[in-house]
Amino acid sequence: MSDSRDELAAVPDVISGGGEDFSAFAVSRWPGLVRLAFGLTGDRWAAEDLAQATLARAYVAWRRVSRADDPDAYLRRILVNASNRRFRRRRVAEQPGDPPETAVDGHADLVGARASLVAALRQLPVRQRAVVVLRYWEDLTDAQIAATLGCSPGTVRSQLSRALAKLRESPALGEGDER
Repeated sequence: MSDSRDELAAVPDVISGGGEDFSAFAVSRWPGLVRLAFGLTGDRWAAEDLAQATLARAYVAWRRVSRADDPDAYLRRILVNASNRRFRRRRVAEQPGDPPETAVDGHADLVGARASLVAALRQLPVRQRAVVVLRYWEDLTDAQIAATLGCSPGTVRSQLSRALAKLRESPALGEGDER
């Protein structure tokens, strides 16, 4: 009977030939992917799962990703598509999750504001939420958001306008009537 380590040694090393490049790329992009995924899902654990699935898909397509004009845009597109697939598969009402632990020095009131913002974002349709997160959390331009979502810049602007109008009226932010 052979040892499982012997079997693994017989498998060709899939990491060689650019694997170190991918590892460095993945490590450097991980925090941003989790942040973007959290903005889309509102759940820390789902965000980490989504970021991991994104990196797994990027690894499979590493040659295309590494040769792309903007590998970060390619990665964001993979993440948004994976997030959309998650919504198509499961049409269950989401339960609010805890916001990710952030280094906020003595600003406990910001945690409550962040939780309110995440709750308000969850009330938006998926595409509007994606546009808001890509614009204000990832600081992307209309053209970059359009490329990520596969739509026109005009669609991005209209979705953003509608999303901001809904957020202004959102009871989750607690100031919908006062603005």
